[in-house]
Amino acid sequence: MNSDFIHDQKYQNKNFNENDIKFKEFENCTFDHCDFTQCIFLSVVFVDCTFLHCNFNDTKINYVSLRGVEFDDCNFTNVNFAMTDQVIYYFNFTNCRLDFTKFYGLKLKKMHFTGCSLVSADFMESDLSETVFDNCDLRRTVFYQTNLSKADFTTSYNFSIDPEQNKMKRAKFSVEGLKGLLEKYDLVIS
Repeated sequence: MNSDFIHDQKYQNKNFNENDIKFKEFENCTFDHCDFTQCIFLSVVFVDCTFLHCNFNDTKINYVSLRGVEFDDCNFTNVNFAMTDQVIYYFNFTNCRLDFTKFYGLKLKKMHFTGCSLVSADFMESDLSETVFDNCDLRRTVFYQTNLSKADFTTSYNFSIDPEQNKMKRAKFSVEGLKGLLEKYDLVIS
């Protein structure tokens, strides 16, 4: 990869090194079964890219732009997204492992998390308004001072959300999910 602007490329079964990614812009690229664990994402732009079955476990992400990006069946365990660029910001996760990730203070409005594991993820002070959590495991996930207005949790499970500590106007929950909203009161619900 010699150019700083890469477009319409498909990468398959590639182990990326630290310098393969830094200061580059990728547009309309597909990454399939790639390993990014040795990378430090610094000033990288991804536009209309797709990541399939990729490993980002413990990857350092700093000043990365994600515009129209789709992640499917990727591992992001222990990744901190807090330093991503939020200008023209749009990405979604499907069937991804996002355990112990940090989304602290980010504007994630209208995002979709579908079939994801978000165990112990951190959404403190984030804007998740109109975000959809479809069939996601939210065990020990932190929502504090988070905007959850119109967020959809109807098919997700294992969450514990304090309505007094979050903005939740018109958020959607199933009847089964109501116990996750009342957990702090130590009620017995049967």
